[in-house]
Amino acid sequence: MKRRRDMEVESTEIRSAIEELSMMQLLKVKIKPEETAAVDNNTTINSHIPTMPFLSISKLVVQVLDKIGPTMTVLKQDMYQNIQRLEKVHDSDPSLYSNMFEILKQEISEGKERKGPSCSKALLWLTRSLDFTLALLQLLAEDLERNMEQAVQESYNKSLKPWHGWISSAAFKVALKLVPDSRGFITILMGKDRNNDEFKKELCTFISLLAPLLKEIHDVLDAYGLDRLKST
Repeated sequence: MKRRRDMEVESTEIRSAIEELSMMQLLKVKIKPEETAAVDNNTTINSHIPTMPFLSISKLVVQVLDKIGPTMTVLKQDMYQNIQRLEKVHDSDPSLYSNMFEILKQEISEGKERKGPSCSKALLWLTRSLDFTLALLQLLAEDLERNMEQAVQESYNKSLKPWHGWISSAAFKVALKLVPDSRGFITILMGKDRNNDEFKKELCTFISLLAPLLKEIHDVLDAYGLDRLKST
């Protein structure tokens, strides 16, 4: 039994996310939206993002960020709050809101998408947090020995900083001092049964699956005029 357990591949957040993303792609192929969502007289949306699989992937990404340590505390809390907000609406009518974009359509039809802590804003900021993680993992996939503090800063500048106010940016600068070295982070993230080359391949697979998903979400947010909203 011990030998059998040793031969099993250890599950990690990255591997679990790859499995979830792969299954989501299969689900997206099988499920075609029956109707397009009219944005205006000239634009329609015909996209489908399965709500619960997407939120499940987002939770796995939060666990990845957790391994960076206290630096990511505020970001993780924000992601969880956004996930919970979207889950709550989904659970109110799982059939209707099985497609993430149905939540946006409902809020837009009611004129609520820009008011208060809306689900539209929750999806926007959750997607931007995933952008940050994607950018960070892309840098590490290129060089596992990259300076971790510089990688986090570069990823933040690319994904979140353009949309943050000065208070959020200042808070991030303080938290940046707590970033661990890259070797410690990679060791924890990689698990026990992979070498660097194998782990790089896993990162590249994860990136190749997540990037088009995030682009699709951004395209829809942009069509609805939501993609350039900044924090207040």
